[in-house]
Amino acid sequence: MSSAISPRSSSAPSPLALYVHWPFCVSKCPYCDFNSHVRESVDQAAWAKALLADLAHEAEALPGRQLTSIFFGGGTPSLMPPSTVAAILDAAERHWGFAEDIEITLEANPSSVEAARFADLAAAGVNRASLGVQALDDQALHFLGRAHGVDEALRALETAQGLFGRVSFDLIYARPGQPLPDWEAELTRAIGYGTEHLSLYQLTIEPGTRFHTEAAAGRLVIPDGDAAADLFETTRNLTAAAGLPAYETSNHARPGAESRHNLTYWRYGDYAGIGPGAHGRREGVATVRRKKPENWMTAVDRNGHGIEQEESLPPVTRATEALVMGLRLTEGVDLSRVTVLAEGRPMVDEDAATRMAAQGLIRRDGDRLIVTDAGALLLDAILRDLVV
Repeated sequence: MSSAISPRSSSAPSPLALYVHWPFCVSKCPYCDFNSHVRESVDQAAWAKALLADLAHEAEALPGRQLTSIFFGGGTPSLMPPSTVAAILDAAERHWGFAEDIEITLEANPSSVEAARFADLAAAGVNRASLGVQALDDQALHFLGRAHGVDEALRALETAQGLFGRVSFDLIYARPGQPLPDWEAELTRAIGYGTEHLSLYQLTIEPGTRFHTEAAAGRLVIPDGDAAADLFETTRNLTAAAGLPAYETSNHARPGAESRHNLTYWRYGDYAGIGPGAHGRREGVATVRRKKPENWMTAVDRNGHGIEQEESLPPVTRATEALVMGLRLTEGVDLSRVTVLAEGRPMVDEDAATRMAAQGLIRRDGDRLIVTDAGALLLDAILRDLVV
């Protein structure tokens, strides 16, 4: 498959992205291992003040840059007061300045309560919404612990499409007992709603989740390797035929509608991360914020930022991260850049690469190394064998 996106030119300026983490949810979904927390109440004024302080610290560490994307993730950032979103965007623009075509994404639950805030969020400056629909089947939504139903989600989607310039939504497939024809019908229906972007994730069992406990007890079984592979292949074929080809392992978009923010991660660009548990990569320095909301808040009050760890990454670590992230993309990764990051150290096992190429799992295109469609579902195994 040809790439849905053009690789970034080595002469183009490196983009700066900003990630803002809002850690609160109404309830914890049984599959979710993200840094999300349920609290009876949130001091909104205190949280806005702390996020602005954390933001100012990152701006001081990264002067003279221009933001190309901002992503509000969580948790459930659509629970944030629109005034807080507006304040963060105003401060970010003052600190860094915005690219003319900046992408500003906010994740949202497709509930009627949160959809009522969409107009105010759009007025605050959000121009791209990512909706956690997760399924187009009420029984499946109940299984996944979602509070919304299909009809409510579709009304929220319609509202979002009328207010935001760009809209994406998520679906989770490879659910227990999900037949291939059912997923084909569900995905075909999803494509029919006309969004420019879909994030389609196979259900995985993550440690520390309720689903992990259920699976360990034998009460939850997800599709096996062959069934999962069939579902994955069908997903890629249907989206490609509809003009939304995969550009990353789980993400599909019309050409030009890819998530610019996430491309910064996968292309190993600089990004600042603020809020509880947020990670950042800025000019070779890795940052990690304190994870528990109360601990993060205490750290910001004490230090002016919520950083728990801050370290300069060695060249080999940076090169490994760039290689692992880049191979998720259908455009692949520029090995010449990886070599520069590694200061000349070989990062690819050439014997393994030759073997995998003969098996049709990877291919070379000049300096670029690309995982094929056949290799995409085996990406974890490929990385284990390929990366030195």
